[in-house]
Amino acid sequence: MAQQERRHLHELSSLDASAWDEEELSYHHSVMSELSPWLNAQGTAIHAQVIREIEKRRENTVQPT
Repeated sequence: MAQQERRHLHELSSLDASAWDEEELSYHHSVMSELSPWLNAQGTAIHAQVIREIEKRRENTVQPT
């Protein structure tokens, strides 16, 4: 997704994180990580949701040995 097409956080916050694409998850995780000292409770909750979704997707792509 090109930068000008990137959905804004206020648009994404109404969607479950499973509906976000990989680039959106990565970008907003990075931004929220940088801003974490200043996030309010809602921002912290959204960031936690993003982290859980990233971890869930990583677990689903790991092949058992």
